[in-house]
Amino acid sequence: MVIQYGITGTTAKGIAASVERGVTEGALAPEAALPPVRRLADELGVSPGTVATAYKELRRRGIVVTRGRGGTVVAPAPAVASRRPPRVPEGLRDLAGGHPDPALLPGLVPPSTLSPGARSHRSAPRLARLEEAVRDWLGPDGVPVEHVTFAHGALDLIGRLLSVELRPGDAVAMEDPGYHHLLDLVPALGLRIVPVAVDDEGMRPDALRTALRAGVRAVVCSPRAQNPYGGCFSVARRDALAGVLREEPDVLVIENDHASSVADAPLHSLTGAGLARWVHVRTVSKFLGTDLRWAAAACDPVSLARHDGLLLLTSGWVSHLLQETVLGLMTDPGTRALVARARATYVLRRETLAGELAGRGIGSHGASGMNLWVPVRDESAVVNGLRSYGWWVAAGARFRLSAGPGVRISTAGLEPSDAARLASDFAAVLGESEATYGG
Repeated sequence: MVIQYGITGTTAKGIAASVERGVTEGALAPEAALPPVRRLADELGVSPGTVATAYKELRRRGIVVTRGRGGTVVAPAPAVASRRPPRVPEGLRDLAGGHPDPALLPGLVPPSTLSPGARSHRSAPRLARLEEAVRDWLGPDGVPVEHVTFAHGALDLIGRLLSVELRPGDAVAMEDPGYHHLLDLVPALGLRIVPVAVDDEGMRPDALRTALRAGVRAVVCSPRAQNPYGGCFSVARRDALAGVLREEPDVLVIENDHASSVADAPLHSLTGAGLARWVHVRTVSKFLGTDLRWAAAACDPVSLARHDGLLLLTSGWVSHLLQETVLGLMTDPGTRALVARARATYVLRRETLAGELAGRGIGSHGASGMNLWVPVRDESAVVNGLRSYGWWVAAGARFRLSAGPGVRISTAGLEPSDAARLASDFAAVLGESEATYGG
């Protein structure tokens, strides 16, 4: 049966957004048929190509599927379409991966103090000394630390929380553009994504309110070093978001402070703002090592019980060998000094490139963190153009839902001496693109 929902829009982006809004609000149910391309084009007064482009984008994001003569219909269940990055071509300088500089990471030396042999730690899954170190880490930033827990990385913890809190078909408010692994994870759990626009201060309150009114059950956000846009909460933005969230006390708010100690911005956390359901997540992979699959979280007591209950039924606990390694690094004065140097270095590298781009009339976003987001008209043209100059940057498509196009440049390993050359090459590529496509 063909839908009765009135699709609107005069551009491909507007038409796609209208269809997505209908799906989010429940006006377009799973298996609902969309109008044929030519008929919708006639109704909206646009070209068939515009509608076809909108349908193509909706298919790419798993919102609709095309069934040959059966036409285009709303997807019966969220699709899992991997946004993982392509392999870096040989010989190119990799500025797409988002990884920390290995030279700024401590050496990993597993402890040898634990006795050998099989034993269960289910009765005491967390090292008391590491719990105290976590409280000392989070507490000064204003995060309530009465209830803390551990997991095998931030994605592991977030996935477990969403799986016990929500049911297939429920909606999650996500940053747009946002972290591509999270954008893969949410549909993989059978959940729907509702995009929330971001700016240099993180999630926008007006966009969040719209998402909440659409019935989302959880919100996942970054208080600083937002990936890929780089936004960080100001006090005013934190307070505005908290005011919006207090209107929906049953919504679970997950705050992903993934860069924490090297984020180079103060934490203005939502967790102390009177919310009923909240979780603050931190990992150490950006400054202690990408192979340390460990995360800590402070949370409300209900979230703690639900998370740890499912953890008990799966892996049971986080390896005490891993916990001892993390504890040793977190409390080591030399490692702390190295982390401080890393934080200052990442600021210099990011800001140097931003300045070089600005000097050539190229705007970018990156108030904190290890990346710059550069809005462009044609992502493919920029990525392929920079490739010809020896650079490999990330096309923004895998980070975007409804946001405009851009590219992400990871600056963690970019020496200031290389920033001018990259910016010059970027400007040349934009000039070549304008010459090809008519400005």
